[in-house]
Amino acid sequence: MKTSIKYYCFLTFFLIGITSSFSQEDTSKWKALIAFGLNSPSQDGVVNPFEAKSINFPTINLGIQHMFKPQIGAKLDYGYNRFANADDTPEFKVNYTRINAQFVYDATRDFTFLPIGVGFVAHAGPGFSMIKPLADYKDNKTSFLNVMAGVELHYKIDRTISVFLDTSYIYGFAGEFDPVSEGFGSFNGNLLTITAGISFSLSGCTYCND
Repeated sequence: MKTSIKYYCFLTFFLIGITSSFSQEDTSKWKALIAFGLNSPSQDGVVNPFEAKSINFPTINLGIQHMFKPQIGAKLDYGYNRFANADDTPEFKVNYTRINAQFVYDATRDFTFLPIGVGFVAHAGPGFSMIKPLADYKDNKTSFLNVMAGVELHYKIDRTISVFLDTSYIYGFAGEFDPVSEGFGSFNGNLLTITAGISFSLSGCTYCND
């Protein structure tokens, strides 16, 4: 897991370095988003007698966002989540990865009461989830379509960087699976994630001052 995390982080920072060398007019047009946090899987998505922890670490989200208009845009993002068994239940670990294409709506202008520098962004869109149990159940892989929705609260550090909190819910369109024929250790449920991250501008005035 550590190797995978290092690889994706390195790849993201490399892409940021390459893309930021190209200048566009608006610093909000293109952004990269990196976030880390926690996840909570739905218990009805785990086969009995297994039970997942209600709070799990880590969740890692990496995304690229493009705004077509000041309030309307889209993003493509990748998410990695791991969750494990609760105490006093059979042991298991699951890697839950996803990729989603999402509609983005910057609602900051609609909430006039927000302090200067604070932004509110909503996002939602379809995607694909890939479930990979580990250890004894590593062959019980499954995948399915999903749709996710979430909200972000941003705080602007300067013209090119902001920090944010994100709460998202991923609903999986997975069918029922038979634990006898398909094995234990799979997951076909939904996932709640809470993350904190940084947003970097990849366009506009890369070297300008406030």
